[in-house]
Amino acid sequence: MFSLEEKITSRTCSGYQDQHPHTILYNILSWRDSDYLNNKLNSNSVAHNCHCEQRRAVCLKDPKATCQVASGVLVKTVCFMRSLPSFSQLPLGDQSSLLRHCWVPLFVLGLAQERMEFEVTDVPNSSILRQILLRPGLSEKEADQPTLVGVHRLRTCLHQLWELDLSPREYAYLKGAMLFNPAVQGLSAMLLIEGLQREAQGALREAVHLLHPEDASRFRHILIAASAIQTVSHSLVTELFFKPVIGNANMLHLLSEMLFVP
Repeated sequence: MFSLEEKITSRTCSGYQDQHPHTILYNILSWRDSDYLNNKLNSNSVAHNCHCEQRRAVCLKDPKATCQVASGVLVKTVCFMRSLPSFSQLPLGDQSSLLRHCWVPLFVLGLAQERMEFEVTDVPNSSILRQILLRPGLSEKEADQPTLVGVHRLRTCLHQLWELDLSPREYAYLKGAMLFNPAVQGLSAMLLIEGLQREAQGALREAVHLLHPEDASRFRHILIAASAIQTVSHSLVTELFFKPVIGNANMLHLLSEMLFVP
């Protein structure tokens, strides 16, 4: 089986480039163009829009270029996990559980650290009217599609981190604090993982104090931003950044290969 990075670099991102049918009805239902959509996302007004607009299905405007950058961030994320002796020495079952629950928050931190920006557009052949007519009988595939409100939530998290302008050291310790999450169910070494999280949080607090001694609230703001990242769904990240490349392949299986296969 090919590794995720091989799949991402070898497969073309197709299926999202089809031209929309040029009809008046479609243009009205599609809100005319993707520039409007991205302006909505870049503003903070999504919460005030109607529920139908928030649930609009979207995809990457430039999937080939964006997925290539995202795959690089994912590879760095897995390399970070593999580079930590304290993680590698955990039971394999705990490593798998932490990978399954924590890869998305770590990936989002990677997106923020790389200052990756992306644009979205309407999913071809998707419209508000079509979604209204299909509900509540949406297929599983349609239900998993990234939505306007989900992308807005992700972008909000990224902007929060960018405003903090974290140093590489702060990012590293924050990643450690998010990776060693004792709240994950079924851990056999929960007490050890809890201790590792406290250690990472303590190192982060010390780094923040050394780098920004005048900013007493910085550590709290970092924890708030980290908490917001937990609201970004796994399905959003998978469908938006990797589904155009890996197709129906199981994301967790690919991640496990990257992490455990030498």
